[in-house]
Amino acid sequence: MAPVPQQIPSTNSGDLAEPPPAWKTRLLLVDDDEGNLLSLQATLEDLVDELVLAQSGEDALRHLLDTDFAAILLDVKMPGMDGFETAGLIRNRKKSQTTPILFLTGFRSDDHLFRGYDLGAVDFLFKPISPEVLRSKVAVFVELARNTTLLRQNAEVLARAERRFRSLLEAAPDAILITNESGAINLANTRAEELFGRPRELLHGVSLKTLVPDWTEMAQIHSIELTGIRRDGSEFPCELTCSPLQTDEGLLITTAVRDITERRKAEENIRRLNSELEQRVATRTLELTRSNEALRQFAWAASHDLQEPLRIVVSYAQLLTRRTENLDDQSRGFLDTIVNGALRMERLLASLREYVFASDAGSEETEIVDANGLIEKVLSDLDLALKSSDAEVECAPLPTLTSVPALLSQVFQNLIANAVKYRAAAPLRIQISAERRTRDWLFGVSDNGIGISPEYHELIFGVFKRLHPHSIPGTGIGLSICKVAVERLGGQIWVESELGKGSVFKFTLPFNET
Repeated sequence: MAPVPQQIPSTNSGDLAEPPPAWKTRLLLVDDDEGNLLSLQATLEDLVDELVLAQSGEDALRHLLDTDFAAILLDVKMPGMDGFETAGLIRNRKKSQTTPILFLTGFRSDDHLFRGYDLGAVDFLFKPISPEVLRSKVAVFVELARNTTLLRQNAEVLARAERRFRSLLEAAPDAILITNESGAINLANTRAEELFGRPRELLHGVSLKTLVPDWTEMAQIHSIELTGIRRDGSEFPCELTCSPLQTDEGLLITTAVRDITERRKAEENIRRLNSELEQRVATRTLELTRSNEALRQFAWAASHDLQEPLRIVVSYAQLLTRRTENLDDQSRGFLDTIVNGALRMERLLASLREYVFASDAGSEETEIVDANGLIEKVLSDLDLALKSSDAEVECAPLPTLTSVPALLSQVFQNLIANAVKYRAAAPLRIQISAERRTRDWLFGVSDNGIGISPEYHELIFGVFKRLHPHSIPGTGIGLSICKVAVERLGGQIWVESELGKGSVFKFTLPFNET
């Protein structure tokens, strides 16, 4: 490969234009005798793409102003400007200095020959001219012109391709080095000069190992991170991408070298930030765990310890209501309010204990559960409420799965009780189903109750969140218990419902082989 130039020339739109259309082969026939021209035309017209006829030297010169010819057949004896004078003027024109001239003459004179060859003639054709001889001689120069034109066009295509290649090489954001198989640098772009601090004349012929000591013959390696060395000895991290190409001159390897200093800094910052974030998350998680544990202990203790004073309040309030002979109606109303409030507080504390239990239950308590038997017990516990609401329960076959029986019972019991509580005027119908999916079981508890507007679908699972706080009794914690219980079992729960169209509560539980 030739030495690398100091500068790769810039290109413009003309350098990248498409090649011109194929060149036409033309012959210029010059003779003052029209009959001779017609004879030449008849003999040669199938050899070339185009024949141009001229009957004087002046006409011939005019055609040469804007047209190139494979050869010129020029009659020596013409009135006015003869063939020799015309040939001299043709040779004075730079573009036609090498165009082959074949003189046509009827005189065999050494002076003619010497003068013609001195003017650059390539041959003499003596009249009368044999058509076969004429065709064979002219065909040689036509083929020569075609080959010359083809070579010129190929050279132009190669030149354009080289300019395009060098333009792309210079436009590359990375340092580009083209080496032989052993690593000797044959070509480098401007970015390579800048990156390694070496002008191109100092890069040419240098081994790539000088710039990247750990480089090896990496023709099969797509990308690798190594250390580069600048001219001043400073080091920097770089990424090398190698592309091999087998050529007639042997294996050439194009290596793109990218400075990854900033990327390394960014990665280090990300690692540092991730480490700090993990530490903060761990600290915060520990704090939340302690806080949640304290809250659970407090909730359990409060719900347990408050039961006894509430029971005393209820008992004495009920005793007072039995001694109504000395109380007026207003006082009896006050006592009823105290009893109802205390009983409601007792129910809230009981629900709170259930919520704390559901939150604390863990997977270590799991066992194989027959959901069919579990539902039977739940329905038995709710038998009085179901009969009083004239409810009809349909239960599809349910699976046997690994779960926590107490939590699963709480989920079904609260969902069925919820259906009873929020029933509509029509007879209550409850359907319980289960569907095996790829990774879990999908359970459903549907009813034909009053339904829930979509904007409240998330709200109802919150603790103490109720949509009917006065018209329908309850603590507002049943669905919260369902949510925390299902999540402790590894699933999710949601509702699909519209106001006045009933509700379908769905929840998933992981599928485990039993």
